[in-house]
Amino acid sequence: MPERDVLIGIAESRAGAVNPSAPPGPGRVVQVSISAGGVPKLPVAEVRVNRLGLEGDGHNDTDGHGGPMRAVSLLAVEAIRRVAADGNPIAPGTAGENLTTQGIELGALPYGSRLAIGPELVLELTSAVSPCRTIAGNFSDGRFARLSAKLHPLDTRVYARVVRQGTVRLGDVVTVLPDDTDT
Repeated sequence: MPERDVLIGIAESRAGAVNPSAPPGPGRVVQVSISAGGVPKLPVAEVRVNRLGLEGDGHNDTDGHGGPMRAVSLLAVEAIRRVAADGNPIAPGTAGENLTTQGIELGALPYGSRLAIGPELVLELTSAVSPCRTIAGNFSDGRFARLSAKLHPLDTRVYARVVRQGTVRLGDVVTVLPDDTDT
């Protein structure tokens, strides 16, 4: 089994991930990732999330990343699996996402969708993350546009703003909140 499949499987099993063939429902956080700057972001069991993102997480390119509207980056493990199936050496955290989830197609959600994550945290999706050459090592041919929302809408990272601060933990339940939820 290739190393990336092992890493994906480890992330899913650590979180008690949902069965991929199960009907849609609440998702789970299968990896929480941070780095002082750059990629890969490395797994942590839990971290506090404030208005500007995950504590201890930094960015080498503050023009393209960070700030209140781009506080948290998310990527679904389903997207990672599809990109990996194309022969690319991608795994949770290697594309620079903070939260890797399972059970919800993040790329299919409209911007403005709110996610409750665990008992405290609420995020609101704000935009797609534009892929850049920093993540080129995740692609056998270096073509990082494989994560472009324009080319592959389901296989994209998304940014979120923090609506309600809290701690995110490995295995936390992720629920898409109804549009009329006041948080």
